[in-house]
Amino acid sequence: MRKLTGALCLLGALAAAPAYATDVVVLDWRAALMQSDAAQRSMNELRNQTSEQRQQAKSLSEELQKLQQRLQKDGAVMSDAERKKLQQELRQKGGRFQQLRAQLQQEQQKKQQAFLKSAKPRLDKAIQQAAERHGADLVVDRDAVVHMNDGLDITQEVTKILNAK
Repeated sequence: MRKLTGALCLLGALAAAPAYATDVVVLDWRAALMQSDAAQRSMNELRNQTSEQRQQAKSLSEELQKLQQRLQKDGAVMSDAERKKLQQELRQKGGRFQQLRAQLQQEQQKKQQAFLKSAKPRLDKAIQQAAERHGADLVVDRDAVVHMNDGLDITQEVTKILNAK
């Protein structure tokens, strides 16, 4: 009877223990991808393509600041016609500035989406290689992690693998 009780206790303890331990690593895939050489080239290409528009936006911003300063400084002594003309110029240039800025943001988003789509297969392979190298059964997005040890983060390793290809 004692042997049976002992065997049952042992089986109960074994059943309560997990069958295997899961090795977990953490990854910020966005950072790994955007820090890669390919992403940097893509963003530099975008900067070159939009340099004229960015310069226009910068010039408009500076003009808007000067116009606002002038309106604040001299607005009280201006005639109504001058003030209205200055305010209309501010609205027009402000609208153009907003339009230009939105256009630049839209182009940047399109470029990022296209890059993400084209880089996804390479990213997946790099993640798989890094996970296998660490013997990890589970890769968790760093944004979903509350606490971790420094050694669990494979972000830089994934970036190195992406750059090696």
